[in-house]
Amino acid sequence: MWTQNQLGVKVMGSEQKRTLLTLGFFFLAITVAILFHAVGFINWTLIVPVVFVFCGLWLLALGAIRMGKTERYERSGFSTIMFGLITLAVGGAWFVFTINWLYSVVVILLVVAALAIVAALQHK
Repeated sequence: MWTQNQLGVKVMGSEQKRTLLTLGFFFLAITVAILFHAVGFINWTLIVPVVFVFCGLWLLALGAIRMGKTERYERSGFSTIMFGLITLAVGGAWFVFTINWLYSVVVILLVVAALAIVAALQHK
């Protein structure tokens, strides 16, 4: 939401800044994944999983930033971290699927177990 400062100039709210920062990071993740392919680190089929992994890492960082302060009707930091872990798990499972499909199952089960443990500890 745009607000006015003391001089009457419209400034961006903190949520809009985070949204713009997230959009910028998403484009940066796409760029880095394409560069990884151009250099030869990854195959072209792994561009999307690498973007998922980078976006999952960003959501973890964004959730850590939000942990201390939650606003009304806004996603909590804990929820953002959980969504980041799920995104990271999907990207990681997709990435290791090229090695062996069983590793993908292991990654998904490991993250589901971690989510369950952290959620149980969160709601003592």
